[in-house]
Amino acid sequence: MQIRTQMTIESNRGGALVVAKGQCIRIEGTTIVDFVAFNRDNLADRLDQARSKAVNSKLFLTTGDVLVSRTDRQMFKIVHDGFPEGTHDLDKGMCSASGYQYRLKALGGKLDKQDERAVQAVPTHGCWENLIEALRPWKVAAEDIPNPFNIFMTMEVDGECGALNMTKVRPTRTAHVDLVAEMDCVVGISACPDTIVGGKAVTVTVFED
Repeated sequence: MQIRTQMTIESNRGGALVVAKGQCIRIEGTTIVDFVAFNRDNLADRLDQARSKAVNSKLFLTTGDVLVSRTDRQMFKIVHDGFPEGTHDLDKGMCSASGYQYRLKALGGKLDKQDERAVQAVPTHGCWENLIEALRPWKVAAEDIPNPFNIFMTMEVDGECGALNMTKVRPTRTAHVDLVAEMDCVVGISACPDTIVGGKAVTVTVFED
């Protein structure tokens, strides 16, 4: 295994890099990681949550499943899933400053002591802003950042009404997910502030045989 790139992304920060076809990217940590990808040769062709679910015929992706683009091209294949405690999310979007402000507004006027502590802990920005900044060198517009593949983010889905509920399930110790690129990609990664259990730094490594 030859390491090509390695970086540490601190909590509530982002990073971006190129992953060439055939290279493997490893996401390692104990917290939620927002993962987005773009075709390096055509940035308009980017990760698509809905098409990825349709191609795999499932909501929760794991080893052997693929992430696909808006044109149904395979971008990444998951070759190792080291998160047996839970699943990865392909339904929910990403956190953002406006989302946190919506939460503050929803809590307004009826704060108890627990709510007050929650409000104080609400970040001023989230994964969307992290990815905007990280992808700036590639001139990706904010509105063109796709909904992510949320690694280490276990969601409960109500089978009757379709409600999405976040859980506190995270890796009990440092875990990693390996994805092999099926095309040359630009990848954006955000170490989520994870206001449910608290965000932590993540390690990103690109390697090849």
